[in-house]
Amino acid sequence: MAETISKLSVRDLDLAGKRVFIRVDFNVPIREGVVSDDTRIQAALPTIKLVKEAGGRVILASHLGRPKGEKKLEFSLEPVARRLAELLDEDVGFVSDCIGDEVKTAVEDLEPGQVLVLENVRFHKGETKNDPEFARQLASVADEFVNDAFGTAHRAHASTVGVPQALGKGAAGLLIDKELGALSRVLYSAEHPVVAIFGGAKVSDKIDVIENFLGFADTILLGGGMAFTFFKAQGKEVGKSLLEAEKIGVATALLASAEERDVDLVLPVDVVVAPQLEEGVDTQTVPADEIPSESMGLDVGPATVELFRKKLDGARTVIWNGPLGVFELDQFANGTLGIGEAVAHSSAFTLIGGGDSVSAVKKAGLADRISHISTGGGASLQFLAGKELPGIAILSDRRS
Repeated sequence: MAETISKLSVRDLDLAGKRVFIRVDFNVPIREGVVSDDTRIQAALPTIKLVKEAGGRVILASHLGRPKGEKKLEFSLEPVARRLAELLDEDVGFVSDCIGDEVKTAVEDLEPGQVLVLENVRFHKGETKNDPEFARQLASVADEFVNDAFGTAHRAHASTVGVPQALGKGAAGLLIDKELGALSRVLYSAEHPVVAIFGGAKVSDKIDVIENFLGFADTILLGGGMAFTFFKAQGKEVGKSLLEAEKIGVATALLASAEERDVDLVLPVDVVVAPQLEEGVDTQTVPADEIPSESMGLDVGPATVELFRKKLDGARTVIWNGPLGVFELDQFANGTLGIGEAVAHSSAFTLIGGGDSVSAVKKAGLADRISHISTGGGASLQFLAGKELPGIAILSDRRS
């Protein structure tokens, strides 16, 4: 097998009686003091339960929102601790800070198998600056560090990088284990043919990923707002469609590189257009090279969905990142939902990364038909671009 990433796992640790600092991703929506979507909390349960059952003392740290180094109660993790207690069906401790004497006392009082949630690490400026002193204080209550927050693994913050640095060791939680397994499978040992579908608004967000995939994908299907920059690079008119004029040269180079490497890079053949982006607006479907000057492209058309479906036939590995239209409005969701359906019904190993693509398959009720849905948009993009994730790189390597 080709290169892969093998990090020490929480499964490899002797946890009995240990103080286990777990960096989780509890960045969840809270409305009127109640968690309105507990998907991320649920995702952390397997690791929390494993540590509890092994007799570890569980210390949970997370960020929530962007309080910018200030204590803002609307970003408190207290409602999260309450929801976690309901999910575990037992008491969960909560402290109103993440460092200091109150934390030390609460950790000392923890019995094996008990759980403590620390207050939002971003209430301190030292978190996003990866301040060594702040990281040392976080680490001072821990014997072991486990990272299970894949969504923040691309950031070098105190709670993701500084704590394992201070402790001199770190392990991957079960969620990160799963992410690394699926993403490594795609990057390092994918079964061919490999088909990648890239959408979303901007070329600039996906340049590195597309460049990396040109090295091993057989087919790349492009849609979403970024397709118009590629159209412009081909000399087509795009009307009032989203355009990154400064990236036309990049799009030209990517098209040339695809041809040179014999990668089938496919752009939409028809587009759903409207005079403006708003609900209930009149739309029409036009060929990709006939976009009216006063209209903007807001979705791929039915002929494109059919073409992309055919390109997915026989694929053994499918990666999808980014919607193919403004799927939040039903009028412009058909392309994204149509491709979602095709990916879900594929017999290939299918991986979806990025918040919008995930929302789309959930909206279509297809999530359980996908082999792996990544929990980290920015992190999965960086990984798929072949770049190092600081929160993963710092973890201890597994010795074979």
